[in-house]
Amino acid sequence: MRIVYLNGDYVPKAAAKVSVFDRGLLFSDAVYEVISVIDGRLIDMERHVTRLERSLGELSINAFADWSTVAQKLVTDNGLQEGLVYLQVSRGVMDERDYRWPAPDTSPTIFAFAQERVLIENPMAGRGMRIITRPDLRWQRCDIKTTQLLYASLMKMEAEAAGVDDVWMTSGDLVTEGTSQNAHIISRESVLISHQLDRSILPGVTRIGMLEQAKSMGLSVEERAFSIEEAKDAAEAFISSSTLLIMPVVEIDGHKIGDGRPGERTARIRQNYLAAVQSDHSTKT
Repeated sequence: MRIVYLNGDYVPKAAAKVSVFDRGLLFSDAVYEVISVIDGRLIDMERHVTRLERSLGELSINAFADWSTVAQKLVTDNGLQEGLVYLQVSRGVMDERDYRWPAPDTSPTIFAFAQERVLIENPMAGRGMRIITRPDLRWQRCDIKTTQLLYASLMKMEAEAAGVDDVWMTSGDLVTEGTSQNAHIISRESVLISHQLDRSILPGVTRIGMLEQAKSMGLSVEERAFSIEEAKDAAEAFISSSTLLIMPVVEIDGHKIGDGRPGERTARIRQNYLAAVQSDHSTKT
């Protein structure tokens, strides 16, 4: 029986109900986090909590919970070994639909669930991702992890229709990020280039660990936007996210990256990242 968390209670999935007047449903007035689970343990939970609390603050949503305890209990109660925990907080329930939000003391709606997913042995790591580019038409506060995901969903469906794995979104000729991932390249001069943290991209939690591993390997790092042409001319390309971890990109708009196979340095970054998070957790057992 799948157990979910809703407003302080752990209940069977079928018993979890949210009001039709919840602002998360009516206005996407909500934020969320997705935390990886490997070997039954949460990955980078403290960093996810920091980002969640920043998102809540940016939207002036007053919500407090022991986020780590909630997430770990869901992992335990559901016997999850590998996958993710999804955590969402909306501003709460209104008496009537209104663009203006209710009083600051309105109780938020907090729910979370655990979900199985293959993370480590994902076959895509061996073959690489094929990407197409499309204009980035999202709102201009992509640094806040809100539930406004319709455009990202549309782009994922466009990628599926095109027979590829995902979309990298662009502003002019510059790549911002993927539909649910940060985008990176390694130039022919062995420089790892990753978009700077600003309002046009989400500050990825996995991105932090990825950059730590890249620097430990001796790679130079530039945090700036890169163009589509730079990406096509790169030696390697890859993404980072909580659900795909570090994943190579081998094709962009039909153009092969490097020799068209997953890059060796990308593979090392992935391996070193996995080793680091698994070692970190083993020391806490």
